[in-house]
Amino acid sequence: MDDRFNTIAGWALAGGIAALGLSIVSGMVFHSERPEKMGYAIEGVEDTSEGGGAAVAPIATRLAAADVAKGADIFKQCTACHTINQGGASGIGPNLYAAVGKPHGHVPGFAYSDALKAVPGTWTFEALDSWLTSPRKYAPGTKMTFAGLSNPQDRANVIAYLNSQGSNLPLPAAPAAGEEPAADNAAEANVAEGAGTANVSNEATPAEGTPAKDPQAAIQAEKKGH
Repeated sequence: MDDRFNTIAGWALAGGIAALGLSIVSGMVFHSERPEKMGYAIEGVEDTSEGGGAAVAPIATRLAAADVAKGADIFKQCTACHTINQGGASGIGPNLYAAVGKPHGHVPGFAYSDALKAVPGTWTFEALDSWLTSPRKYAPGTKMTFAGLSNPQDRANVIAYLNSQGSNLPLPAAPAAGEEPAADNAAEANVAEGAGTANVSNEATPAEGTPAKDPQAAIQAEKKGH
């Protein structure tokens, strides 16, 4: 009976060792690290994660490098709701011909949401950039279901295309490369226009009892010189 017990115990021990070894080997083979960014990217959905990325260049800078043809290609996503030809009918969204620079809700007869009509101002380049970033943030409560364009240059390309379709407004001037900060320019102006500097004498101050300070000493020195 002892032999039978020893045999069972030996098999159990061997099985445990084998299971432990298999666990170690499988862990080495199938080990994977946590990805840097969790989840899957979905096209057309804006990234709302915290932390942000690189600073976005001003719209004026991006418009200077905008590609109208690329903007037209991206705008194809919008044709399910919008037309952009002159005199085109509105669909789910209003016709967008010559929309740049126009007031919000400018198309007659289109049922704009109260949320958008409540936003003051016009469709400036900056306003369009904000709208295309996130319509829901630009006009909370809007009927617009489009999530937005997360790529800043894609937005500039689309805006340039929209502007070319009947608006043709002059693009805003992009900041000059290497432009000095205003504080530096002010400092230079202060130097150029400020009060003159005081005159500084290079002469040493005469000591007491010297001819320059004591006239009597000057007379005595003159007599000795003669």
